[in-house]
Amino acid sequence: MANQKSISLTSWVLLMLLAFIFGGSFLSFAVALRELPVFTIVALRVGLAAIALWIFALWRGVDLPKNPRIYVAFLVMGLLQNVIPFSLIAWGQIQIESGLASILNATTALFGIIVAAIFLPDERMTGRKLGGVLLGFAGVAVVMGLETLRHFDLRSLAQVAILASSLSYGLAGSWGRRMLVGIDPVTSATLMLTASSVAVLPMALVIDGVPKAIPGWDVIAAIGYISIFATALAFVLAYRVMALAGAGNLMQVTLMVVPVAVVLGAVVLDEALPQTAYAGFALIALGLVVIDGRLAKVMFSRGDIQGGNLTED
Repeated sequence: MANQKSISLTSWVLLMLLAFIFGGSFLSFAVALRELPVFTIVALRVGLAAIALWIFALWRGVDLPKNPRIYVAFLVMGLLQNVIPFSLIAWGQIQIESGLASILNATTALFGIIVAAIFLPDERMTGRKLGGVLLGFAGVAVVMGLETLRHFDLRSLAQVAILASSLSYGLAGSWGRRMLVGIDPVTSATLMLTASSVAVLPMALVIDGVPKAIPGWDVIAAIGYISIFATALAFVLAYRVMALAGAGNLMQVTLMVVPVAVVLGAVVLDEALPQTAYAGFALIALGLVVIDGRLAKVMFSRGDIQGGNLTED
């Protein structure tokens, strides 16, 4: 297996910045949902982000792919990475707290491991990964509770929707690995968001209709935040972190997002989560730590730690 990259100070700073940006997106969804319907929010998010990235891409010079099949791949990627998960998260947050949505969203890495093991030959399911995945889903069961299964209602369905969004993200990761290799990250993000906009705009117009009134400034600010910062800027930062520290280290942002989203939900929205939500998140976090593997190496390895950096066998 390829060596696990160490995390530099620059990577840590970018990871924390990315966690704060993504953490704020759950609050922004909650605010935007006060006045706008789901598909309108998603259309505005990806549409404005696409415009921002096109300006940036044209400024730095963009080399568009020549193969027309690539654009079909971008359409699929846009659906899996943006339209489906954004819509599910937004709808889910109508029924559940933003902090709870962020905790369930932390399962993205768990689904990513499962999907990659199925579709990518070089991402086989090891015993350590399987153990981490099982721990993570035990955490999901604790978060959702037995009452969710006994009395399945809209709140229960909303939690399932957030988990489905994580599965969609996992599928997107493997699809990108197979179909969109070797394309410049900014170009890739720009075309993906453009394809997302093309897909979701008709849905917003048909299902939601044209907005009849200009929303309040708080909703406008929320839409601006999730489109420009939590989408356009976040994609650029994520690709930068991946280049510096690798995809495995980028996975840690799913854990770092949760405290930010939970605190913002408590302070701004006056949300209060049950203790089981925190206990479940602890299990999800432990599962991701097991999957990552480096803590076990620190505890059990005797001679393979050199210069403070760890390698994965």
